Amino acid sequence: MLPDLSSGWQVLLFIWFIFEWILRLVMLYVVPKRKSPAAANGFLLLIMLLPVPGTIIFVMFANPKLPQIRRDKQREVDQLTQKELDEIQQNHTGIITKPSNETHNSIARLGSVLGGLPPMSGNSVQLSTDYEGGLKEIAKAIDKAEQYVHIEYFIIVLDESTEPIFKALEGAVKRGVSVRVLYDKLVSRSYPRHKEMIERLTNAGVQHHQMIPLSLMPGKYFTRPDLRNHRKIVVIDGSVAFTGSQNIVQRNYHRKDDLVYEELLLRIEGPAVWQMNNVFRSDWFPETGDTLVDLVEDEDMPSKAGDVIAQVLPSGPSHDEENNLRFYTSMVHAAKKRVSIVVPYFVPDDSFLDALTTAAQRGVEVVIINSAIIDKVIVGHAQRSYYEELLQAGVKIHLYKWPVFLHTKQVIIDDEVAIIGSSNLDVRSFALDLELNVILYDQKTVKELLNIEGEYIKKSDPVLMKHWIARPLKHKILESLARITAPLQ
Repeated sequence: MLPDLSSGWQVLLFIWFIFEWILRLVMLYVVPKRKSPAAANGFLLLIMLLPVPGTIIFVMFANPKLPQIRRDKQREVDQLTQKELDEIQQNHTGIITKPSNETHNSIARLGSVLGGLPPMSGNSVQLSTDYEGGLKEIAKAIDKAEQYVHIEYFIIVLDESTEPIFKALEGAVKRGVSVRVLYDKLVSRSYPRHKEMIERLTNAGVQHHQMIPLSLMPGKYFTRPDLRNHRKIVVIDGSVAFTGSQNIVQRNYHRKDDLVYEELLLRIEGPAVWQMNNVFRSDWFPETGDTLVDLVEDEDMPSKAGDVIAQVLPSGPSHDEENNLRFYTSMVHAAKKRVSIVVPYFVPDDSFLDALTTAAQRGVEVVIINSAIIDKVIVGHAQRSYYEELLQAGVKIHLYKWPVFLHTKQVIIDDEVAIIGSSNLDVRSFALDLELNVILYDQKTVKELLNIEGEYIKKSDPVLMKHWIARPLKHKILESLARITAPLQ
């Protein structure tokens, strides 16, 4: 029976009703072509419930890649890098290498294909878990700079703990050193003294730019608003570099509660510094138009500083593939004895979750260390929604005790290969954030990381199945609701 169309508002209501159903049917065809099955199901559920808002959200957030114009710049830098790598291969015998272990060699080959940077020998590495000491170490290295300082951080804040770094940057500029700084504006501006920090950098003569500036105008520059550059990089004179999980901010991140952050900082000397400089320029170029090609050419290759084989793996929406996801998943599949994961945010996709549970079921010891405290509500509850499935498969889970939030990001395979850097193991780090990790093929360094991991476990409580399944119902409901949102990222 047709509705009564005697009044205008009823006609509009009927037209709107038809429009919504047409929109639902169209998106039922469009969405699965653009997203993975899990993400498609999430978007379709939203569209079926709220057709117009759901479609708008899909249009804005469906594509996880940066605009084509920025990806073209990434390819341009990649081509320059490959040309320089060919010259290094010819002129610096033995720097570009491959691990002796065939499994490790296969892993390294995958990293080279994904990130464009091969493993290089001749590096020395130092690890630090001293939060304040790490910031001071960076400042001391900047004080020794003679040519240039490159800094790229997700979060840069001017505060009491970071003051030595800003003083060091000012001193470097006065000595005639070129200082270049990249920072994430949307995140950094949420912290105190941001305006003062920018003015101070400007007045000092530091070249500074925000990363991935917001662009919501339709067209070739449109950028999904939640894409971020999450990398942490310091390169000084092409001879020493720092990376890891630590941002340039005081240890409590200016929170109002008692929570403080535990971090891991990696200092590198040797040829791998050249690789980190390449990643920096791949981010500097889109913001400035300057490729910095003169700073990473063949003749600027650092001399050997040790015997560690290291490989830098960049990833993110400027690359064609989800580099982190492919690499981590392949490493877990290759594991024969043990996989250990220390990460603050663990929200895996189906492929990575299957890799972990399958590894545990075939007898590989799989250990995950998260934090007992939650600093991001949705992510924290989504993370916990996977625990029961992991425990059933035989995965061991430890929760670092309150009030310290374990922000370290490291993965160790078979006690022989380690990855440390900026990447979490969640959809955001796999697809939406630009990340930088360093792969270390060195048993001595891995042993140090295992000792650090051991200290983390001592300060953690194990998650036992009998206790976990008895947790309050409200927690289970929150976890289920939070998990639904994960694929939509």
